Amino acid sequence: MARATEAPSIERTEQEQHIPLYRVVLLDDSEHTYDYVIEMLQKLFCMSVTDAYSHAVQVDTAGRTVVITCELPAAEFGRDQIHAYGADWRMEISKGSMSAVIEPAE
Repeated sequence: MARATEAPSIERTEQEQHIPLYRVVLLDDSEHTYDYVIEMLQKLFCMSVTDAYSHAVQVDTAGRTVVITCELPAAEFGRDQIHAYGADWRMEISKGSMSAVIEPAE
């Protein structure tokens, strides 16, 4: 009778096991429209219209939404891209980009 063989275990390096992840959190304000949020998330994070709209609703209702979870360099880049996106031309009161912060993913 043939014996079942065990699948080889995949060993991860110590570095892979301990790379901390971070969240890029988009913060709500009253100076940007849903269209701005949807457009920005599609362009910066390659989100579908449906996903971007869901984030727009969440940031509007909850005051924040996590747009991506990744390693620190990518999180910093994502945050900086949000900060550099610019004002919402649809609203006269919009003077600049939306705010975003980085937090540990725990």
